[in-house]
Amino acid sequence: QVQLVESGGGLVQAGGSLRLSCAASGRALSSGAMAWFRQAPGKEREFVAAINWNGEMTYNADSTKGRFTISRDNAKNTVYLQMNSLNPEDTAVYYCALRQYGSSRNRYDYRYWGQGTQVTVSS
Repeated sequence: QVQLVESGGGLVQAGGSLRLSCAASGRALSSGAMAWFRQAPGKEREFVAAINWNGEMTYNADSTKGRFTISRDNAKNTVYLQMNSLNPEDTAVYYCALRQYGSSRNRYDYRYWGQGTQVTVSS
């Protein structure tokens, strides 16, 4: 049974930074691609960033390019999302997700999900 646990969310002012972490248990992270998604109140869950199994390939949503960086440490079974230059539009619950195969921007391709961590950016 795979469990994903996010941490690092919180309240930050516009222009600030946060680093989210997603720790996996029950299965080695190195076995699949990981991604971050987010969901704001009243909106669909949207893709934020993804990374392949060994960290050599990353993908960002257009809205996060140049500001958010996804990375992973398979030895620690952890994936990170460094978020810089945050703005109020980034306010959402952030979820990490794992799939067995290659990276995808499609949330329906991911089998395992964490419970989410709240990120709130004040103006």
